[in-house]
This record gives sequence, C-alpha cells and structure tokens, in this order.
Amino acid sequence: MTLSKIRGCLLGGAIGDALGAPVEFWSLAQIRRELGDPGVTGFLPAYGLAGGAFTDDTQMTLFTAEGLIRARQQSSEISTPPIWRAYLRWLQTQDGGTGELDGWLIQAPELNHHRAPGNTCLTALRSGRMGTVSSSLNDSKGCGGVMRVAPVGLALPDPFQVAVDACAITHSHPSGYLAGGALAVIIRSLLDGVPMRASIDAGFEAVAGEPLAEEVTEALEAAIYASSAGVPSAETVESLGAGWVAEEALAMSVYCALVAEDFRHGVLLAVNHSGDADSTGSITGQLLGTALGVEAIPDEWVAGIEARELIEQVADDLHTRFVLDRSLPEDRYPPG
Repeated sequence: MTLSKIRGCLLGGAIGDALGAPVEFWSLAQIRRELGDPGVTGFLPAYGLAGGAFTDDTQMTLFTAEGLIRARQQSSEISTPPIWRAYLRWLQTQDGGTGELDGWLIQAPELNHHRAPGNTCLTALRSGRMGTVSSSLNDSKGCGGVMRVAPVGLALPDPFQVAVDACAITHSHPSGYLAGGALAVIIRSLLDGVPMRASIDAGFEAVAGEPLAEEVTEALEAAIYASSAGVPSAETVESLGAGWVAEEALAMSVYCALVAEDFRHGVLLAVNHSGDADSTGSITGQLLGTALGVEAIPDEWVAGIEARELIEQVADDLHTRFVLDRSLPEDRYPPG
C-alpha cells in the first residue's frame, strides 16, 4: 500500500496540475462561459498537446524527488544542497545553457520543456546563491515552494525542516516556506495511514509553533472551518484566496481534500476557480493521491497524463531508496 500511496501522490499531483494548466489564468466566469457550468471535467489542450500536459509544478516536484534520492545516495542525513543542485538541473531544462548534466532525470525529453515557470524560482536559481531561512534572496511567498515539496513527506519520517529549507532555496518569506513544511507533514501523515483531517491537524501543529506562522495557521483554520460550512462549491474555494501565494494555495487545496467525495470530485473542485488552478490542482492531487492510493485515480487520467512511465519510475525509486532502503544505480542517481 505504501508504493500505491507514493505513486498516487506523484501521479495525482501531475494529473491535478494538468487539469488546471489550461485554465490557470481564467476567471471562474470565463471557465463557465467557455466550458459550461461544470467547468473543467477532464484534460484540455495545453502546451501543444491534446491533453494531459503538466507544468513546472510537476517538473520541480520530480526534481525535488531526485534531489532527495541523490542526497540519500551520498549520506544517511538529508541536506539541502543536493536539492538545490537538482533545481539547478531543472533550471537548465528551462533556460538551456551549460553545466553538469549527470543523472537520468535531466536527460528525459519530457522534462525539457518551458512550462510557464515562476519568475521567483527562475530569478532565485539564476542568482547562483542558495537561499536559506537565514539568508534571504527575496520577500516572495509565492506558491512555487509549497507546490514542489510533497516528495519530502514521502521520503522522510520527520519532514518539516527539510521541506522548509527546500522551499527557502527560492522563497524567502516565512509563509512561502512554512506552508511547504506544513504540507510535507500532512503528506507524511497520510502516507502513514492517518485520516485526512487528523493529518491536516498534524500539519497545523507542526507550523503553529514557528515564528511568523500566523498567515499559514490562519489560512488553514479558514479552510477547516469552510469544510464544515455548507455544500462544497467553487465560490467557497475562492473565498480562501486565489492560490498565487503559498498559504492560500495550501488552504484551498486542504479545503478541497477535506470535502472531496473521491479523487475526481476533489481535484475538479480544486481547478475550477479564478486563480492558480494548476497549483491548487496539483497540491490537492498530491493530498488525495497519498490518502487514497493510485487505484483511486480515474483510469483515463492515469492513462492520459504526460510522461506517466517517468513519474511512476520516480515514485518507485523513492520507494526503493527510502522505504526499502536499497541503493539505486549511480549512473542514474549519482551521490549528491
């Protein structure tokens, strides 16, 4: 069941991302005008593909997983620099340029596409300096950190600080990195079989004692309250924000996961709103995919997602390295 949950997280996140990508900059009114009242119900064309194309959210999630694996190949202690170097490899898939192209993920043709990457991530990584909690690069709390750190929760039994540090590589505002720490704890709890509401409570508790956590805790409180107030709706999703900043993206996704009848219902709720639909779709897909396992994801979405085999391989490699504690071939995952 653990492998099913890990696959569910990565595939679910990619599917939510791909469902939201074509309408990321649409208003709810435009979604309903163009697609009818139900809005998005399946994959739509994007990035030159007929459907199922994901964005930088999934690209960076996969490179987070690679960074974690390569860190573990080097040491039993997970440090942030290997994750930073993984993001620098991702940057080359967007920018081109020269640099070390070791490992297998950067060689994958499916990932070497410019998929509307966030300016904060690009600027921070181009700086040549690794951001940390104590060494700021900017004052951004955009959702580009939280949307990519679910693999930390899949890999580590105590993921909060590593997820925070992984977000702080590019996003220096406390809400930008604390939201990522909370998500990683929620993902870990779900992987361990804890129910959704109790897992969200664990994420809340992990972040609540941190300095400057008020925006994240207030956003989570609002999401939990909204989940018990009335019939789930796009309007309620929008009452929690637009998803461009980290605490809003997390809160909107938590709400959709709490009220979801099943994977399909929750993820479609997460992409039909005025805002960052691919990121809220991705995070909601990660939450529900981890909670329910890959078998709960509609077959047509699994079959239609871009680079399915690659995503499954990364999930399997996370399972091999962190659950089974077996080394992986160094030509695929060089240490560090």
